[in-house]
Amino acid sequence: MGSSNRLFNRQRTVHEILGGGLVADVMLWRRGNLTMGILLVTLAAWVVFEKSGYTLLSLVSNVLLLLIGILFLWAKSAAILNRPAPPLPELYLSEETVNEMGAFIRAHVNDILSASKDIALGKDARLFFKVAGYLLLISVVGGLTDFLTLGYTSLVVVLTVPALYERYEDYIDSYTILGYRKMQQLYVKFDSKFVNRFRKWILEKQKLS
Repeated sequence: MGSSNRLFNRQRTVHEILGGGLVADVMLWRRGNLTMGILLVTLAAWVVFEKSGYTLLSLVSNVLLLLIGILFLWAKSAAILNRPAPPLPELYLSEETVNEMGAFIRAHVNDILSASKDIALGKDARLFFKVAGYLLLISVVGGLTDFLTLGYTSLVVVLTVPALYERYEDYIDSYTILGYRKMQQLYVKFDSKFVNRFRKWILEKQKLS
């Protein structure tokens, strides 16, 4: 299928558009075991939070409590029995890592603050309407579902829709382009029958007045 018959006349494949790396492989099920594992782990987490009454804070606290309890007992028993201590990685953040993280966060926060200032001062109307639309959409979706369900549903969509599109992109592109052309034809007919008549009627009214 030529690029002229692709949506937006794109030249690249879906895999290339998604970055062509590990993330693209996971989203397009080229690493099916990893993708399935992510879905199953996320589903298990959703069930734990949604059905058991756990909150994120209580679950994290209980997991950490269990972890440090096991490590503490392991270390004490190893000391008594002359066994090796539990193998732990180097728990240390280098100054370089902290500086890189700080610079990354600072750059993004400054971008957000700059955009917020432009919106507040009315300098960028397009950005204002874009942000307002996103916030309104988030508000509507948030009123229909909770955050955990929304997060899991979004992950399922991300891990299924691109893969389905890549598999059936010839059919989807052809039918979408056909539908778009039909809509264009309907718009031309509507414009010629109604919009142009309305414009002529307004011009005639203006001439008479």
